[in-house]
Amino acid sequence: MRKILLIAKRDYLASIRTKAFLFGLVVAPILFGGGFIGMALVKGRPDIGDRTVAVIDHTGVAAQAVIEAAQEKNNRDLVDRETSRQTMPRYRFEIVPPDQDAALQRLALSDRIRRGNLFAFVEIRADAFEPRQKTSRDADDRVVTWYANEGGVAEARRWFSGPLNDGLRRVRLAKLGIDSGHFGEILDTVPLLNMNLLTRDKKTGQIREAGKKGDMENFAVSFSVTMLLVMIVMVTSGPMLPAIAEDKMQRVFEMLLASATPFELIAGKVIAALGRSLTSSVVYIVGAILLLNSLALIGLAPLQLLPWFLIYLVTEVTMLCAFASALGAACGSPQDAQSLGVVLVAPVMIPLFLLAPVMQQSNGPIATAMSLFPLFTPIMMLMRQAMPGGVPWWQPWLGLAGVLAATVAMSWIAARIFRIGILLQGKPPNLAELARWAIRG
Repeated sequence: MRKILLIAKRDYLASIRTKAFLFGLVVAPILFGGGFIGMALVKGRPDIGDRTVAVIDHTGVAAQAVIEAAQEKNNRDLVDRETSRQTMPRYRFEIVPPDQDAALQRLALSDRIRRGNLFAFVEIRADAFEPRQKTSRDADDRVVTWYANEGGVAEARRWFSGPLNDGLRRVRLAKLGIDSGHFGEILDTVPLLNMNLLTRDKKTGQIREAGKKGDMENFAVSFSVTMLLVMIVMVTSGPMLPAIAEDKMQRVFEMLLASATPFELIAGKVIAALGRSLTSSVVYIVGAILLLNSLALIGLAPLQLLPWFLIYLVTEVTMLCAFASALGAACGSPQDAQSLGVVLVAPVMIPLFLLAPVMQQSNGPIATAMSLFPLFTPIMMLMRQAMPGGVPWWQPWLGLAGVLAATVAMSWIAARIFRIGILLQGKPPNLAELARWAIRG
């Protein structure tokens, strides 16, 4: 144990004293949170230039109603009521009479969009007010088409869909003989208040109202906690794979093996990595708490999840660093190790790809199954625990049992592979040879 701690102390102090470690503490949050920073900057300076939309109306009666509904929404949403600043573009509309050659007319309007003197154009078919087959999925069943040079987000199209349907409904109501003075109350929408689930106090038995649920706040908290875990794990375990391969190529371990066993070497490396990850987590957690406190948002900090966060961090870093040590020992050069990097980060990246569906149904069968799979448990379970609905009390403990078992098994297998592979030179072993090393030792 003494040799393990000496190796861990030496690696830990040597790494945290470097400028690269200090630089990484600052750069890593910027890289992982760069998307949110960019979104904040874009939101602070939105595109508020005028946008002209042409409307081709084959019904002869829909265009004016749609334009009036769009202008009402534009005037209502154009300026922020608190800051009195314009926050969105002003949409202007022009009615274009239908041409006999519809394709040629669409081409001409498309060229105007490319030249920049038109933002988009809308074509309303003549049968827009006829009853539609609700079960039809044929593209030709769409009575209104939108043409624009937008990207994949299509913010303007989503904005226009509300006034479009509002205007068409007004024309339908007018055809039914309903007084236009009642259109506002008929078409008025009722807001849907999003509430958290009720709970019962175990001591008093009193039913507690959980209050309103903020979608953006809930998303930000769960996503931020998950990304913090992912960031620390990747920054800690990622460099270990090429570092082990580099030390092997330079025959550093051949000298170290004269005074320590392979198990002591790998254990010291893993403990040093744990020290680096815990140091980084303390810096980020304390910094986040101070920031939220200065913004009077300390209530958003999920402090009750801090013990689970640290447990998941320790287990995930231990598993991946032990795995990285085994892979690095089996590689013949740092270049070989880089090609295996995707294997190392797979337990982290796969849950990230599935965050969106899991957040939509955090207690669904897919989310539950993935959070109980040991390699995915730290990220998936932590994200589910950070959601307002939480998880059943037994699932984190069952997941933790699986993670601990997987950590022990992974460390044992990695130590056996490391013991053989660290002195092996020449051609890197294949998967069958690695499996044989893990079984036979």
